[in-house]
Amino acid sequence: MNNDGKQTVPAVTLLPLESFQPAFEPARPGVRTSSVLMGAMIGGVVAITPAAHAQDPTLAPVLVEGQRENAYQAPAAASSPKFTAPLLETPKTVTTITEELIKDRGATSLQDVLRTTPGITLGSGEGGTPTGDRPFIRGYEASTDMFIDGVRDYARGSHETFNLESVEIIKGPSSAYTGRGGTGGSINLQTKAPRLEDFAEVSAGFGNAGQWRTTVDGNYAFSETGAVRVNAMKMGGEVPGRDGVDIDRWGIAPSIAFGLGTPTRLKLSYSHVENDDMPDLGIPFSNAAHPELKRPPKVDRDTFYGRVRTDFRNNEMKTATAQVEHDFTEDLTIRNITRQTRTLNHYLMTRPTFDNCAAGNTSSACIPGSPDAQFRRDDRMRWRSSESLINQTDLFGNFTTGAFKHSFSAGLEFSKEKIFSKSMANGPGRSHDSLHDPDSGQYYNYGITYGAKTADGEIQTHALYFFDTMEINEQFSVNAGVRREHYNVDNYRISRTDSFSNYQLGLVYKPAANGAIYLSYGTSTNPSGENLGQGGGADGSAASATVRDLAPEKSRSWELGTKWDVRDGLLSLTAAVFETRKTDARSTDPLTGDVTLSGNNRVRGAELGVAGAITSKWSVWAGYTYLDPKVLSYNSNGTVFDGNRTKFIAKQSASLWTTYDVLPGLTLGGGATYMGMRYANDANTLELPSYTRYDTMARYEINKRLNVQLNINNITDEELYDASHVGIFANVGPGRSYMLNATYRFD
Repeated sequence: MNNDGKQTVPAVTLLPLESFQPAFEPARPGVRTSSVLMGAMIGGVVAITPAAHAQDPTLAPVLVEGQRENAYQAPAAASSPKFTAPLLETPKTVTTITEELIKDRGATSLQDVLRTTPGITLGSGEGGTPTGDRPFIRGYEASTDMFIDGVRDYARGSHETFNLESVEIIKGPSSAYTGRGGTGGSINLQTKAPRLEDFAEVSAGFGNAGQWRTTVDGNYAFSETGAVRVNAMKMGGEVPGRDGVDIDRWGIAPSIAFGLGTPTRLKLSYSHVENDDMPDLGIPFSNAAHPELKRPPKVDRDTFYGRVRTDFRNNEMKTATAQVEHDFTEDLTIRNITRQTRTLNHYLMTRPTFDNCAAGNTSSACIPGSPDAQFRRDDRMRWRSSESLINQTDLFGNFTTGAFKHSFSAGLEFSKEKIFSKSMANGPGRSHDSLHDPDSGQYYNYGITYGAKTADGEIQTHALYFFDTMEINEQFSVNAGVRREHYNVDNYRISRTDSFSNYQLGLVYKPAANGAIYLSYGTSTNPSGENLGQGGGADGSAASATVRDLAPEKSRSWELGTKWDVRDGLLSLTAAVFETRKTDARSTDPLTGDVTLSGNNRVRGAELGVAGAITSKWSVWAGYTYLDPKVLSYNSNGTVFDGNRTKFIAKQSASLWTTYDVLPGLTLGGGATYMGMRYANDANTLELPSYTRYDTMARYEINKRLNVQLNINNITDEELYDASHVGIFANVGPGRSYMLNATYRFD
């Protein structure tokens, strides 16, 4: 940052094969040259056109510096070559949260990012369903629709932000792009990569509840075409507003690149992230003795219902990636990514419930407002690991057929994901305690015993896909894609194999160079067992013959939207209306009890978004989403839920964040996030109340190298509930949080 409080783009080496793109990767031939140039210009740098690829590679590099005014605006193109048009001309809603926005809002985890993103609600594991990130996008679960640099990240875990350049959220059915799943959308975490420049940045922060965090980001160009980058993070303290719930996590992510600015480029990267946090499932919720109580009981929001000397959680994620790219010509590039991932989710945690209160129990111990009220603790233990090996090859570029210009991408994908577990027994066991004054620090005499490591199952996928944007003229283009997938799930007792196709089709009309109107249609497929190791029963396990015999669920969606880049391209405006309908949803036959595909549900909605710079000093990122999620036909264990709202989904959600350079070197910012009421169960009898959270920040540039930033999140200390697991308990969000952070940059 400079002394005027504006962000300064570091010196960029522009070589013949590079346009300004995230992570300094070469511009994709599938993206129109004019859009790449526009994206570079609004970023405050000058980029060259892809046509320069064919020129002499010995040209001297040019160094350019400038101010980036649109730090909250998404890059002109998505990170994946499967998107064969600029985002302005992509007939789909893609929400991007940039690195600058993540830092300004003080988000340190993916959960922090998602809880302030409209259209997304959070879910919870309860022990059998693993803990970790569990988002719902446009009304449908997306916990198995997470990607890192475009490659599926199957295992449930808690993701960090220290190594992220952006979070891309693809809205609407995305199976054509990402494969199985993706009914409501998918999430891609774009990581940092080596650059042809030297810099080092060190940050250290301290806050209330003993919070502290330090990060390091260093990059060194060891040759004219090679560079190495290392990102590291360590964080500790407690969750504000949750006594005894501590945070202990660290991560390191080294990467090295060769051949930058040449026709052949190689990037090797590794990431190790480890969470040793205190698990917290919140407060007991549903009470069979008092079914008239629809909301979580009124208790001190700091009260912890776990066991601080007993509970633990160890979550490890280790990822190794090799990516190689080669330009055959200026219009044809091939890329191959090979990734191996190993994860571990190991925990002993307390599930707090009112299971001590059966229907008809009239004792004061079951009245939440009574001083005699009690709750029950139960063990939830799990040792689960996963191993995956994925290879993905993409061929992309441009060609012309007659008067039509094409930007295409074709690819192959092979993957194998295996799940392992160890049995755990002899935990602390069941106990009861006071609801209003629990003893979370009591000592338990126990000794956990572990079984042998056992393979629980595997998923194998082979896929072929093709995408094409055909430019009919300057105003009209057609965007189409198809993916054919061969899918096999096997839990070593029974298995199932399905082959299915998904597609998307969009028509784009550009009434002006800076605006587009589009209509799109897409499909998604949810095969049995797609969440192997993350759930069971009718949710998709391959553990029963009934589910084994089920064909995949299928969803279809249409979307009508418009996108505009205004203020010379520095401010992006988006709007869309949409409907997603699942006509083959899993449901229980009321006569036989078998799981069948007789369910039917749909989500209708509208979405608005704005991101970028209103003036050279004023930046904004905001969005609003309205959803109407409805169960049209669903039966579970003889109970009919037709006509109810889908559980866990808010009808309305909104977020606003804005910053202003009030003085040279001084930036002030603030915002609000609204989350509407969500039902916690299928019967719509349990509610998580709506809330509004207010956040603020102030940053001062002491000099061009050193800045300090203060973030205050949840200013009013609002008692908010993030999620629930079918109403058994209610997860409590963080209270008021202060964090003062200092950052020093070495150039």
